[in-house]
Amino acid sequence: MQDDISGWSEWFRNFSNIEEISSPSELHGLLTGIVCVTNAPTETEWQQILETLNVPELEPAALSLLTDESEDVAHALSEDELDYLPLLPDDEHLLQERVQALADWCAGVVLGFGLASGHIRSDEIELIEHLQDVAAVEFEDSDNDEEGEESYQELYEFVRLIPVSLSVGRKKVSVEESSLLQNLHAKSRQQTAQTQNASAVVEMFTPHRPS
Repeated sequence: MQDDISGWSEWFRNFSNIEEISSPSELHGLLTGIVCVTNAPTETEWQQILETLNVPELEPAALSLLTDESEDVAHALSEDELDYLPLLPDDEHLLQERVQALADWCAGVVLGFGLASGHIRSDEIELIEHLQDVAAVEFEDSDNDEEGEESYQELYEFVRLIPVSLSVGRKKVSVEESSLLQNLHAKSRQQTAQTQNASAVVEMFTPHRPS
């Protein structure tokens, strides 16, 4: 099966049970959107990114898989080449499953790109809107025919290279420099402030006994 060659089978085993992510394809889209803007995140950075999305801590093997794929995708997007491929189930899966996975992937790219960039430039708006349109596609029973297959292939070819267009010409920044971890840092600062306030309150109400 092509699923084994593409890596879909391994991703499905490792990531299909994450409730906060719709599907492995959405996670791959999220990864892709992020590395359009930043350098490939390290394992530690991925842990921090997923924490901001309230995703439970991954097993070491899954975290390593995610990190390795980040590096591969970053390389594929950096050369303005046409070999970047979204991670989607192969054509042995029902058309409905593949359409939903493509929609999930598009939603993931939009989310990852938005989180990492913090803003969308005027020349990127149309590309993001195309992804949003496909992310909103709904499959109907009447689509399950040869014409539906052709439409799916057209959608796939239409959107799969949008990340290349978003990536090329952008100077990549580190994850730390991006807006990805701002929420995490803000939360950390808030917790530090709360701890300091609590310490001050404790000290205020602690009697000073003579030594």
